[in-house]
Amino acid sequence: MPGALTTVLIIPTGIGAAMGGYAGDAIPVVRALGQVCDQIITHPNVLNGAQLYWSMPNVAYVEGYGLDQFAAGAWGLKRVSANRIGLLFDQAIEPDLRLRHLQAAEACRATLGLKLTDYVITDQPLGVELRTSPSGATWGTLKHPDSLLRAAAKLIETAQAQAIAIVARFPDQIDAQALSAYRQGQGVDPLAGAEAIISHLVVREFQIPAAHAPALMPLPLDATLSPQAAAEELGYTFLPSVLVGLSQAPQFVSLDPQVFHDRPDVIDRQCVDVVISPAGACGGPGLLALSQTQAQIITVVDNPTTLNVTAEGLGIKALAVQSYAEAIGVLAAMKAGVAVSRLWPRMGRLQELSKE
Repeated sequence: MPGALTTVLIIPTGIGAAMGGYAGDAIPVVRALGQVCDQIITHPNVLNGAQLYWSMPNVAYVEGYGLDQFAAGAWGLKRVSANRIGLLFDQAIEPDLRLRHLQAAEACRATLGLKLTDYVITDQPLGVELRTSPSGATWGTLKHPDSLLRAAAKLIETAQAQAIAIVARFPDQIDAQALSAYRQGQGVDPLAGAEAIISHLVVREFQIPAAHAPALMPLPLDATLSPQAAAEELGYTFLPSVLVGLSQAPQFVSLDPQVFHDRPDVIDRQCVDVVISPAGACGGPGLLALSQTQAQIITVVDNPTTLNVTAEGLGIKALAVQSYAEAIGVLAAMKAGVAVSRLWPRMGRLQELSKE
């Protein structure tokens, strides 16, 4: 539509972003962006708030690997009214803890009307192991990724699942100092990097929306808990926000020219007008791919991470702003057709073009 504005919001997971590095703490940014953007494409790390969520009709919930494929021009996104969500449990989850998650899923069915299939349990414990890189970013591994993929295939083939919510048992023994810093709003999410690995595997293999909720025993109460970390300590499960996000997550469509023909219900990367990223986290494949298009790259200085990979250092043309509030002002100007440069007081004179 004329004047429509489509924005991709990227806040990479597991790198300690000051905003977006905690459960759902970037949702206020998305809500505000939603008032000036016709469409926002972002990933579960931004929108998952454990038991808290905020559904918005103009926001597309796109898993990180799928977002990278979209940015590369390999996949398109097809909006849907509702997905049938398959629930996948790690065999390592204790019966009582699994029941807590099942009851959360049943609550989402009963209270929110979400469509869920019957669930599966992996045929082996997934064996999640957590890792930290020298930069401080977190990642992880699975001992039995093949078991994860077999369970996902069963949900797709037998239950006709259109999206998959994965619940894996994460270690309770997490570095005490790192966990304490995170709960105080000062550290890196120790789980996030491993969560991304899990969902990436399923999306890469099956080209289907997927997201992950870790299964953990509740932590002891902490009276000094940071508000940013509080969403993760409301109960026994992080599952509700994942189920809500997947319920209307767009389906992935291959843009292979041999099989794809233009369809009005499928959007591709050429629809993207703006990409917003933390200023020091510009090295991801999604942003790098979209920087090769006509999209305006906006970097936010006041969202520091453990990384220092800048647009300038990569030779990417970008508009640096101080805050997300400033970014929203830039988008409002773009939507109105106002020259963005006029949001700042200094203004150069028009010059005659060279006669050469």
